[in-house]
Amino acid sequence: MRYEKIARDQESSASCGLLHTDHGVIETPIFMPVGTAGTVKAVYHRDLKEDIKAQIILGNTYHLYLRPGTDIINKAGGLHKFISWDRPILTDSGGYQVFSLAENRKLTHDGCTFRSHIDGSKHLFTPENVVEIQRLIGADIIMALDECPPGDSDHKYAKSSLQLTKQWLERGVAHFDRTEALYGYSQSFFPIVQGCVYPDLRVEAAEHAVSLEREGYAIGGLSVGEPTEQMYQMLEVLDPILPKDKPRYLMGVGTPANLLEGIARGVDMFDCVMPTRNARNGMLFTSEGIINIRNKKWADDFSPIDENGTSFVDKCYSRSYLRHLFISSEILGAQIASEHNLAFYLWLVDQARQHIKEGDFVTWKNSMVKKLETRL
Repeated sequence: MRYEKIARDQESSASCGLLHTDHGVIETPIFMPVGTAGTVKAVYHRDLKEDIKAQIILGNTYHLYLRPGTDIINKAGGLHKFISWDRPILTDSGGYQVFSLAENRKLTHDGCTFRSHIDGSKHLFTPENVVEIQRLIGADIIMALDECPPGDSDHKYAKSSLQLTKQWLERGVAHFDRTEALYGYSQSFFPIVQGCVYPDLRVEAAEHAVSLEREGYAIGGLSVGEPTEQMYQMLEVLDPILPKDKPRYLMGVGTPANLLEGIARGVDMFDCVMPTRNARNGMLFTSEGIINIRNKKWADDFSPIDENGTSFVDKCYSRSYLRHLFISSEILGAQIASEHNLAFYLWLVDQARQHIKEGDFVTWKNSMVKKLETRL
């Protein structure tokens, strides 16, 4: 993998670039739709490519490991072939899911034992076998096993958690470096910088991760309950430490406004279930603000979902019709809303790239954030 910087903003830490992988080039900053179990919910791959213009999607190690299992994925020739997706894929190590979904989990220096949320079966994740699992899945970018402490963790717990994450990271890096990709294309391994909301721990984690000289770095453990301003503060702490010539991935974040504020603080890559999860509940993100499509006010509004939208669904369907689908519990409503929200997120980061190149990113960002947080 190779990262190429194209332009930098003069008033912030925003930048844009090209991330070259064996499955294609990714323009940054980028939003990555979440395909946890090998599917971006309610969206065809055709629409992901042609309408939403997704350049990379996510899979999740925890979920794919439990179902369908790495044997099936390996027999298919890797996740790309199994799901018929020929563009880049990133996989999360599953650490966050172990700590948020699994029952009876137990942490040790060796790894983490847990019980499946599906059938209660017992499993073990170690820094080494998580690398092996992701080798079998075959994502272009894979993550280190880490512990994601709650946002309200005290300093003592956060520090102890970080020490475990650092030990696991060193073992994961060593195992990655002595193993090979399985499907004829290269893979890259990203450390995850933890440290909760404590600047000293974030600095310690970042310096340790950078010392291992990887091709990119993930920032984890944010947007997990802490105030938004603390998340921004942690990004500002990390900005001068993480290399500016390598991609930075802020995990699990977030709202459209979060994306723009993250870009201003040096983040290149984002993912979040919010655009699809909220879409299925009738919440739409638009260039003018947030719409709850179930509200009666949209019943006779025959304007497009987003007047400035460029996607197929924005050009074809009205707010009135989409509301009708939701009120009638029609599956098509969730499909249209999901496609709209994802297309909007990808449009938003595309606009960010353009304004970085044009040199007016901060002015544009400040005006957009006010709109994005408005309830229509």
